[in-house]
Amino acid sequence: MGMIDTIRKQLTPIHPEGYIFIAGFAIAAVLLGYLAESLGWIGALATAWCAYFFRDPTRFTPLDEDLVISPADGVISSIGYFAPPPELGLNDVPMQRISVFMSVFDCHVNRAPIAGRVTKIAYKPGLFLNADLDKASESNERNGFVIDSKLGQFGVVQIAGFVARRIVCLTHQGEAVGAGDRIGLIRFGSRVDVYMPGAARPLVTVGSKAVAGETAIAELGSKSSPRNFKSA
Repeated sequence: MGMIDTIRKQLTPIHPEGYIFIAGFAIAAVLLGYLAESLGWIGALATAWCAYFFRDPTRFTPLDEDLVISPADGVISSIGYFAPPPELGLNDVPMQRISVFMSVFDCHVNRAPIAGRVTKIAYKPGLFLNADLDKASESNERNGFVIDSKLGQFGVVQIAGFVARRIVCLTHQGEAVGAGDRIGLIRFGSRVDVYMPGAARPLVTVGSKAVAGETAIAELGSKSSPRNFKSA
């Protein structure tokens, strides 16, 4: 058992949402292997990629209340002031927004950018345009959260992409969340927008890489003392 436990600790956990997909890929790989060995190897590689896609690694989140943490792994695709989606009820006044685009090679588990309470969850059906396009925020299928925090109200919006066809919500209205806690997942390429109070100061630039639950993407105060972290 000692050897098995050691191996388990070295392997990145798989999110339960991925089990059925990984099983489907594995069955397809076996069937393809009966047709041709080369097809079987292709199926095996596809199964390995599927397992990699649904990975859910432990993250070490800064505990400072003045920091806004990235909700997703990926590339910062947009920074600026935009009106939040109307279904969030955050008024139509533009808010500071930072968008994180996830490719099919990024971890797709989404995390809370700030500690607070989820006061609203709003799902809206829509199109499946390229999530990297700015109009995707208005036209694509999406699921939004409003988080009330000590620093004000934040909006977090999961946006389906050209490949993505399923947005998963892992939290509930009225639930308290900590920064870095898992709140959702989007399957196969997508984007997450964070709408913040106007005092938020971006700490990232367009094109920079962000890690969900770890990268500080904005700050609403100033702090020079050492940061504290939690694992999740």
